[in-house]
Amino acid sequence: MTGYFPEGSPLCAQQDCAEEVARIMEVRAMGPKPLAYVRTYGCQQNVADGEKIKGLLEQMGFGFTDTEEDADLILFNTCAVREHAEDRVFGNVGALKNVKRRHPSVLVAVCGCMMEQEHAAERIRKSFPFVNLVFGTHVIHRLPEMLLETLTGGRRVFVRGEDGDGRRVVEGLPIHRDGSFKAWLSVMYGCDNFCSYCVVPYVRGRERSREPEAVQEEFESLVRAGYRDITLLGQNVNSYGKTLANPVSFAELLRRLDRVEGDYRIRFMTSHPKDATKELLDTMAAGRHIAPHLHLPFQSGNDRVLREMNRRYTRERYLALVDYAKKTVPGLSLTSDVIVGFPGETYEEFRDTVSLVEEVGFTSLFTFIYSPRVGTRAASLPDPVPHEEKVRWFQELTQAQERAAAVRCAAAVGSTERVLVESRNVRNGRLEGRTGGNVIVELDGPDAWIGQFREVRITQARNWILRGVPKEDA
Repeated sequence: MTGYFPEGSPLCAQQDCAEEVARIMEVRAMGPKPLAYVRTYGCQQNVADGEKIKGLLEQMGFGFTDTEEDADLILFNTCAVREHAEDRVFGNVGALKNVKRRHPSVLVAVCGCMMEQEHAAERIRKSFPFVNLVFGTHVIHRLPEMLLETLTGGRRVFVRGEDGDGRRVVEGLPIHRDGSFKAWLSVMYGCDNFCSYCVVPYVRGRERSREPEAVQEEFESLVRAGYRDITLLGQNVNSYGKTLANPVSFAELLRRLDRVEGDYRIRFMTSHPKDATKELLDTMAAGRHIAPHLHLPFQSGNDRVLREMNRRYTRERYLALVDYAKKTVPGLSLTSDVIVGFPGETYEEFRDTVSLVEEVGFTSLFTFIYSPRVGTRAASLPDPVPHEEKVRWFQELTQAQERAAAVRCAAAVGSTERVLVESRNVRNGRLEGRTGGNVIVELDGPDAWIGQFREVRITQARNWILRGVPKEDA
């Protein structure tokens, strides 16, 4: 087993814990080696955390399984953004009671954003006594220590809240990447925006940026390893660098990464409109590897609702930014997040959201009905509109976006797109890939193309999915 913390680091003790966990699990395992079942819910940042968790488990001698029944360790990495996600987690954790009955030695762990909420962690404590380990988002690097305590301490282990210096960024953790040509790369953690509906600042803490040298080192290693699509992650990447001793803007970070030689594509998310700058858009336009795709959540098209959300921009400011982006970045694809039925929102205010969607012409939207989050300001606001009415608004918005997407996709017919082929659709047998604008393209071809870029002439548009033929066959 190789060490993963720098020699002399105060975290070196985790390596000793990892080695001891490996020795214990070698004896406890149901099979030739211990197996872990890791399930991640939620956003891309959660997925990136899950890959670090799997990297640490790998260092402790674990292999991985896709079934709970074969696992020596079952770990759920949770999301707290919406109530539906929480309900799913509690339901799935509850179902593990039967697995635990059949295999009493299996370890059950629940971690992630939900576990940074007192009410959720307390429900796990009281209602699910078979859960052995609970930990939050700030202490992933201590997983070897926490597992060792779980195995040897004879009691359940709960570790939540910030670990010492809340601004610290732990570097050098091992990563078990789930993909071979698409990768997530976190450039910062936490959020300082405190939108009134959002629990993220409470469960992930305040903004902390990684040093640009550390980001670039990881990025270069991904390019050398052959990754073709690398997404830079942060709750608000436009705030990157503000917490550093020597501040570096996100646009400057992009320019540094874009200079790395190789055949790849850079994406990033999420951008907050209040911090998105012309410098960022100019950098996208000038980049050699930066995808012409901007995920820019607007959440509502009405100024009063935006104020209540504490978004700190106006409809006019958002549209002006979009206008500059479209004029500056060739072939720009815009996607966004929208909340329907924010507390106190009227139908007339909701219609402002629909009109913004029709005016901008987004490639796609991630649309959600408002979900109250414990501890946020919006959760205490009057909310007189019935859920059934919000569902009707949601359907109206979805229909408006489908019309806009159909028009945009139809305009792509006859063009040639550079597509990263990602998989084969098991239903229709065609290959599927994505353009730089993050639009799905179906084509015919061999499995050998998966993980490669292909030039594809678009021949047909089906709402938000395109079909095409390889350029050499056109």
